[in-house]
Amino acid sequence: MGPTPLAHHRIRHHGKALMQHVTLNDGHTMPQLGFGVWQVPDDEAQAAVTTALEAGYRSIDTAKLYQNERGTGRALASSGIDREELFVTTKLWNDEQGYDNALKAFDASLDRLGLDYVDLYLIHWPAPKQDAYVDTWKALERIRSEGRARSIGVSNFTVQTLDRLVAETDVVPVLNQIELHPYFSQETMRAANARHGLLTEAWSPLGQGGELLGDPELTAIGERHGKSVAQVVLRWHLQLGNVVIPKSVTPSRIRENIDVFDFELSAEEMDRIGALDRGGRIGPDPDELG
Repeated sequence: MGPTPLAHHRIRHHGKALMQHVTLNDGHTMPQLGFGVWQVPDDEAQAAVTTALEAGYRSIDTAKLYQNERGTGRALASSGIDREELFVTTKLWNDEQGYDNALKAFDASLDRLGLDYVDLYLIHWPAPKQDAYVDTWKALERIRSEGRARSIGVSNFTVQTLDRLVAETDVVPVLNQIELHPYFSQETMRAANARHGLLTEAWSPLGQGGELLGDPELTAIGERHGKSVAQVVLRWHLQLGNVVIPKSVTPSRIRENIDVFDFELSAEEMDRIGALDRGGRIGPDPDELG
């Protein structure tokens, strides 16, 4: 499946790095490849984000849950990069759902980041057992109307929770950030996102635990292109139209992960990677968490 009609692509230079941008359904643009800081301790986040920015990343994805918004904010502040060039995402945690709670949580995230606005604010999980995500979304609509979050979206929403959210609220999310990698390619969910005009953003795009990075099929494709398995997988995401946020604290891997705009996978290679799907999650079931 390719990108939605709204996901126009543009290539820009970020220092020495090439970066492809996509257009969201609200007219804003974002880098198609960003840097994630999940599981990066706050005292390491500044160094990791600084390395990423120096390598050419301009999109940084954090969350209240990650407990590293302060370190991320310090890196952004000290980077010397104009705020308009940066795209900053953070997320609302499950215990702060509900209209009033969400407004307070957003203020706290902005304070920790040291920013006047974020580019994208997400509901981290639908937490359907709480049955608060619709009211939570209405708070995000207000935050967006005030200009303090330029775009708003969701994360880990299922077909059912996404359908309900769109039906009962006024603003369609710009994207849905979900677990997505070659072993769990989420074709049904990507189709649902596209039907509503949302982009799909992949978390854990390289899987976890190293199994995916040792896959013989991916290794063979990488050898043909002179690229690592991680670069092949990230290229697969990009050609599917996914927004993708690989995470690393290793400088060489941070630089390697952004070096994916100078080659292209064939249709046959894309199909072979798609055939690796095993249908099993690494992370929690969105219907159960929260």
